[in-house]
Amino acid sequence: MEFEPLSLSNEIIEFDMIGLGDDAAIDIEHAVEEDDDLVNVDNGPAAVTSITSLAATTGPHIPGGDTNLEPYQGMEFESEEAAKAFYNSYARRVGFSTRVSMSRRSRRDGAIIQRSFVCAKEGFRVEKERNSLDGRIKRPRAETRVGCKAMLVVKIQDSGRWVVSSFVKEHNHELVPPDKVHCLRSHRHVSGPAKSLIDTLQGAGIGPSGIMSALIKEYGGISNIGFTERDCRNYMRSSRQRTLGGDTQILLDYLKSKQAENPSFFYAVQGDEDHCMSNIFWVDPKARTNYTYFGDTVTFDTTYRSNRYRLPFAPFTGVNHHGQPVLFGCALLINESEASFVWLFKTWLEAMSGQHPVSITTDHDRVIRVAINNVFPDTRHRFCKWHIFKECQEKLSHVLSEHHDFEANLHKCVNLTESIEEFESCWSSLIDRYDLREHEWLQAIYGDRRQWVPVYLRDTFFAEMSITQRSDSINSYFDGYINASTTLQLFVKQYEKALESRFEKEVKADYDTINTAPVLKTPSPMEKQAAGVYTRRLFTKFQEELFETLTFLANKVDEEEMIPVYRVAKYGEIHRAYFVRFNIFEMKATCSCQMFEFSGLVCRHILTVFRVTNILTLPPHYILKRWSRNAKSGVMLDERTTDLLNGAQESITIRYNNLRHEALKYVDEGVNSPKVYDVAMTALQEAANKVVLATKNGGRLVILNGTCKDDLHQSNEATTSRSDHQFGSEQSSSKDDQDRTIEKLTRQLDRARRKCEVYRSNLLLILKDIEEQNLELSVKVQNIKLGMKD
Repeated sequence: MEFEPLSLSNEIIEFDMIGLGDDAAIDIEHAVEEDDDLVNVDNGPAAVTSITSLAATTGPHIPGGDTNLEPYQGMEFESEEAAKAFYNSYARRVGFSTRVSMSRRSRRDGAIIQRSFVCAKEGFRVEKERNSLDGRIKRPRAETRVGCKAMLVVKIQDSGRWVVSSFVKEHNHELVPPDKVHCLRSHRHVSGPAKSLIDTLQGAGIGPSGIMSALIKEYGGISNIGFTERDCRNYMRSSRQRTLGGDTQILLDYLKSKQAENPSFFYAVQGDEDHCMSNIFWVDPKARTNYTYFGDTVTFDTTYRSNRYRLPFAPFTGVNHHGQPVLFGCALLINESEASFVWLFKTWLEAMSGQHPVSITTDHDRVIRVAINNVFPDTRHRFCKWHIFKECQEKLSHVLSEHHDFEANLHKCVNLTESIEEFESCWSSLIDRYDLREHEWLQAIYGDRRQWVPVYLRDTFFAEMSITQRSDSINSYFDGYINASTTLQLFVKQYEKALESRFEKEVKADYDTINTAPVLKTPSPMEKQAAGVYTRRLFTKFQEELFETLTFLANKVDEEEMIPVYRVAKYGEIHRAYFVRFNIFEMKATCSCQMFEFSGLVCRHILTVFRVTNILTLPPHYILKRWSRNAKSGVMLDERTTDLLNGAQESITIRYNNLRHEALKYVDEGVNSPKVYDVAMTALQEAANKVVLATKNGGRLVILNGTCKDDLHQSNEATTSRSDHQFGSEQSSSKDDQDRTIEKLTRQLDRARRKCEVYRSNLLLILKDIEEQNLELSVKVQNIKLGMKD
């Protein structure tokens, strides 16, 4: 199979650094200097989350060495890492080591669009310059590269999935037998359980040889451990290097200096500051300000104390108006007891002025759950679904190896069920199908289902746009800046770089929102309204929902109810329906999918009902300020004033839609027959006359003794024409003069009130203009600063 020719028009090609040595299996994007025998100390090989054919939506997990599945052209993966892990798993079964050879980037945005994974024996060694005086290399290494052509090439598709574009199976060298494969570089991993045992034994004073003996006994042979004694020694050395010890003082000195610069910088230490094993929390002024805007939902990310990270570091993050992660504070966790988490959450809450979030997301951890119930009793606590899925790969590895479709079916059961009843039925069928009803871990997560399964959580705001895709906000704020080798001294520098990078990305998103206009897909006034209100990214999401309404149908299913119910379904998928209750008088709708409650964005089903009921603009209460371009207002308006302005705008919209709705009733009924038509026309004419009279009277229809003023005036004219009722006519005339005086004064008072409302509304509009101008100036200043840096 020929390797695809590479186009150089829109892509940048990157090659591996062959000169680093024979076994330098280096990922180009994260190249680091390391000992040639230092191996990955993650919790085992990266999990392959999905491998599918082109027709499938999700695929089975393929554990290393547990299947005979070979790569083939057209095979799909959810991510680049999934492809890499699968090829490495395949290599372990066959008997060779892998590395990343080449990547191809897009010139448009710099994103990687193609990866090549090759046999470790690919290519030939490049001779380095001899730096020693006698020209000899200090540590000569054996030649291991022999020009092997075996490789796997994957390319990203428009859907975001990665597909195999080229696969070369044949090797030009002998393959390693199964009992020696653990010696190959890409298959040597110090797993999580092994690390725990090493740490325990190292803490007890046992040396590397004694620890390896214990590991061999624990795992039933050296080939089952997955790494060598050299790897064990390297891990122990790196673990000691990462021991915080006196390095804690470096962080404390940094925090003290930041507080001296700005008194609004907050930090706290649990216990004595001089004690190197204390927990530390800090939050900068910008993070505290961001919390006032976006503190409705929070993620407490403890990824850095497990998996590939050894630094006990945990940030509090949220989601800003562009859907980007935003920082709410950080903690250094050395003691992870329940009391420590309670102290941390209480300290964080104190720094945030006691304002509780609506929801909080954490890892699936019993100790954290107890602490959150203690400190945030009214906050909706959710376990990270993706963390549970990762746990599944560890706890159910035997099931995944025996049943390749189990993981895909589990994802469907969790992500694609629309109701609690449907999930319960699907879960029961899944457990019975694979005979897992007695599985202890599955029983445990089922017991916690109300805290991680989406159908139980959709009634609460979590600022997520998709149930099935992982949100950017769940990816850690510090990804790419902190890794397994980060010391506290380096951490302080990386922390500053991460903050600066995130700030620049937010400024860029602000600039794009203000200075570029999105392309509208429809002539809908609602789409134009949303384009001027939402940030660019949120408008794109809204536009997708609005555009999808063109393929949906809505039918009223309950005519008798005061609040009508509509059945909404996609054309051709009538069996999969959603139900929308729409109160047209209050302009409020609720959908069975609960997308608005979960994400703060109106779903396509409600928008379909708006379309069929001729609602042309989005009611103000469906535009959350936290998703708008004015989410971070420069001028803070008090709640009463803001509510007044929003209430005035909302009342006009409601009145307009109510009048149109009532008038359309006459139209619908009036066309049924000529007699009904005449009655409807007469009624509309009478209504029109009263509206004209009310308009003349300054918006008031004057009623005297139950009679319309116009009718009373005609009656008085008829009475004054009679000579035998002259005295009564004079009395009526006198009474009319009083009424006219009262009416005149009333009109003057109403005009004064309307002028006040107009002046107040104009003032608020001016303040809003000032906010937007401040925001634009802020963006321009930041752009100038960035330009000066460049």
